[in-house]
Amino acid sequence: KPQPCYYSFPLLLFSLSESYRIFLSTNSYFSRTLFCALDLHLGGAPEGPAGTGKTETTKDLAKAVAKQCVVFNCSDGLDYLALGKFFKGLASCGAWSCFDEFNRIDLEVLSVVAQQILTIQKAIASGAEKFVFEGTELNIDPTCAVFITMNPGYAGRSELPDNLKALFRTVAMMVSTFCFLHVPNFSREHLTLYSP
Repeated sequence: KPQPCYYSFPLLLFSLSESYRIFLSTNSYFSRTLFCALDLHLGGAPEGPAGTGKTETTKDLAKAVAKQCVVFNCSDGLDYLALGKFFKGLASCGAWSCFDEFNRIDLEVLSVVAQQILTIQKAIASGAEKFVFEGTELNIDPTCAVFITMNPGYAGRSELPDNLKALFRTVAMMVSTFCFLHVPNFSREHLTLYSP
């Protein structure tokens, strides 16, 4: 029988107001799976077809726990040096990152990125206050996290190397049957209910 995951997360104390969303995921399994991944010192990897709300749901989850979430759109022009600088800032400030379409990055770069992410995850798991990242000693905020979204099977997408797959907990996202669009300050007839 699977055991429930209890992940305690230090919250910042300030008010979160209700926000309007273009996409609202009703799947609580997404949140539970990603929090269990964080409890295991792993990242989250939502994958599925375009338009299933992978990025939006990750951003909503970050907002629910009062964490800044930086969305980074990946391309095949990225190199490990640019991503290394990004990871240095991420680990130091404790923000979350969502690398959108992560599997568009070249395979050679992904192998190096796997080692960079592993270094951060090992520092968090060990409970260290400081760690050495690519020759630089940094303070680490253990609440930082890396999430990646992927559209598998699309042209120009590479398969993730095994050492990188091991660092993330995969969550499958599917096209929802119904989606409710809520547009503020519009009359009732402008609210659209549709089925794809």
